[in-house]
Amino acid sequence: MKKTFKLTDPKIKVSRLVDGIRHEVKKYIKRERKKTLPENIVSWDFDCRFGVDEATSEVIHLSDINKYISQAESKQLEFFYLEILAKPGNRSKKPT
Repeated sequence: MKKTFKLTDPKIKVSRLVDGIRHEVKKYIKRERKKTLPENIVSWDFDCRFGVDEATSEVIHLSDINKYISQAESKQLEFFYLEILAKPGNRSKKPT
């Protein structure tokens, strides 16, 4: 998913737009995790980027997406860019 989200609309409040964006992101991640894994792969991993636009976006962790969306809302940005790309990943076992 490579998308620029708009945080301004004459008819919809910003808080509702943010809720919709969070829902769309959560739905995308859930859909990607359901896909069949390649052989010898344990789980899906995600490369995420966030910024005002694609050129200035920076790498972030998947768990920080909601925090960055909240920051965009508090800074009253008109739009922001979010990129989430699924890739095969292997989790290491926890040491016992």
